[in-house]
Amino acid sequence: MVEPGKTKFQIDLRRHLREVGENRDLTRLICEIADASKYIVNSIRTGDLGVAGTSNLYGEEQLALDVLSDRILRKRLTNSGVVANMLSEETPDIIPVSSDYEGKYSVAFDPLDGSSLVDVNLAVGTIVSIFEGGNLLQPGRNQVAAMYILYGPRNTLVYSTGRGVHEFAMNALMEYTLVRENVTMSQAGGIYAPGGQRNLYSAGTEAFVQDLEARGAKLRYSGGFVPDINQILMKGKGIFMYPHLKNAANGKLRLIFELNPMAYLVEQAGGAASTGSVSILDLQPQSIEDRAPVFIGCKDDVARAVDFVTRMG
Repeated sequence: MVEPGKTKFQIDLRRHLREVGENRDLTRLICEIADASKYIVNSIRTGDLGVAGTSNLYGEEQLALDVLSDRILRKRLTNSGVVANMLSEETPDIIPVSSDYEGKYSVAFDPLDGSSLVDVNLAVGTIVSIFEGGNLLQPGRNQVAAMYILYGPRNTLVYSTGRGVHEFAMNALMEYTLVRENVTMSQAGGIYAPGGQRNLYSAGTEAFVQDLEARGAKLRYSGGFVPDINQILMKGKGIFMYPHLKNAANGKLRLIFELNPMAYLVEQAGGAASTGSVSILDLQPQSIEDRAPVFIGCKDDVARAVDFVTRMG
């Protein structure tokens, strides 16, 4: 909490973590990721927008910025002294860092989610999921922390360690200072961000979208997962969806790198995240490549989505 006599803009990330009672090693890890983001910001501003000539584990062509952002994060995590294993969306295997798991953390991350939007100057982000010990193939409910960094008109960092959701903004000195403590969501919202081709929606998803529109919900979709989730969280209302499609029963988004950390943050803010049948955070990953459909946002909106999908498919 902000001390009496101090403005929230005087509270930096490290101090905030200390004041909410977070342990030293997790504080160090989160701050290492925050420091890495400063170099990623510079890479976005000045780096090569071309392709790297390689592909990731999903067979997708990697951009030079993807590879550079991945290297920046991996180097910081390796040298942090508190990481057991790490897993990047850009690499095919879990990367061991230490054989001693005691008191250490395992980290899964998407170093530059939405990187294909950089060349048209739209917002992109870094997404991070943190577990205790050496096992990354756990249900998301076991996360001890999750965070994302949004590179947009302002660079902001949003994190939770199970003690609420907090937003920080990068200042002129490239330090993250507190903007909002304990971000919360309303029960229902008036905006929706629908991913995937609508003509491939199931009957239940299509009926849910029509219900949203009949209720006056406005479509707000950027094509980037981080900015769309950030919009819903910071406005405190709305729902994002990338549902099961007729040609993709598991949707598009990756459970470990994207859905688990965002579901953790949204639930910490009072929202919900579901596949349409079960909570995202209760899914047991079978492999690092797992994907799942998602409805994530205000509790009532997600509950209505689940109802439509359960009844109509």
